[in-house]
Amino acid sequence: MRSSSYPSNGPEGRPAARLAVAAALAGTLLAASACAVGPTTAQPAAEVAVPLATASSAAPTPTGAPTPTGAPAVVPDALRFTARTLDGTAFSAAALAGRPVVLWFWAPWCATCASQAWTVAEIAPKYRDTVPIVGVAGLGEQKAMRSFVTEFELGGTTQIDDRAGALWRRFEIVEQSTFLIIDRDGKVVHQGFLDGEDLTRRVAALAG
Repeated sequence: MRSSSYPSNGPEGRPAARLAVAAALAGTLLAASACAVGPTTAQPAAEVAVPLATASSAAPTPTGAPTPTGAPAVVPDALRFTARTLDGTAFSAAALAGRPVVLWFWAPWCATCASQAWTVAEIAPKYRDTVPIVGVAGLGEQKAMRSFVTEFELGGTTQIDDRAGALWRRFEIVEQSTFLIIDRDGKVVHQGFLDGEDLTRRVAALAG
């Protein structure tokens, strides 16, 4: 595991890193220890639209994601947001409707994130069309985020640039590394830490 350039941390350090959710949602995420929510001095990233709609709407079914009736998939509230990826590409979560989705919230200086990156890089291509895994990078400079993607061979997976923390606040993420799993119906069925084995097992089960 190539993680020497990151602060040392692991699951045992996570409890000390938890923050009060109410304070975190009010503004910029506060500083904490390595692999917990930390400060960011970066300028806001490209605009992220995260409307909290009360009603679902239909969106075109993405390639490789047929629905039982052939009709457009219904977009759940959890997937009603748009963003920009680290390479500047426009991203719409609505295109993932009808499939389970995994959102991975990570920071470029996080040692735990680095250890999990290899698993994500290994399994994400395999389940690209059945259980998309989307990285949500935050709490760091864009250059560091891009270097992280390159170092851990994550170029084949979608990585959102969330330096402004819009998605972190929307989903009430208070530490990283955090995996948020949304099922086919748009329900959040897991939010928290997963090691490589657990992540692989859960993704395989969702794809089955």
